[in-house]
Amino acid sequence: MRSLRFTLRFIAIVQFFFGILFTFAPATAGGLLGLEPAAPAWVHWLFVMMGARFLGYGVGMLAAARDPLSHQSWINTMIGIQVIDWVATVGFLLAGDLPVGSVASALILPLVFVGALTWWHPRRL
Repeated sequence: MRSLRFTLRFIAIVQFFFGILFTFAPATAGGLLGLEPAAPAWVHWLFVMMGARFLGYGVGMLAAARDPLSHQSWINTMIGIQVIDWVATVGFLLAGDLPVGSVASALILPLVFVGALTWWHPRRL
């Protein structure tokens, strides 16, 4: 369980980082993603809403780290979210809608998270 707990805490840190960034500095987050300065202001509204969800999942990952057996639903939904994120990222990259340099973390982190959470999943152990 030590490796799973470490993984869950690491994921929580990543979620908190992006949650704080997107919630409290949406324009900066947009700049990091390579959005044009002319992007409509409502994009920032979506970023703040997304940031709140990152923060919520950060809390969920910490709860799961404390007691993975009781919080498997957090682990399972994080796996599902990461699969959807990765598939969407690849799809938008293949369509030419995203520059790879702007979404490199969205290509790598979901694979790491899904692999680790699946490998050390409480049901598997």
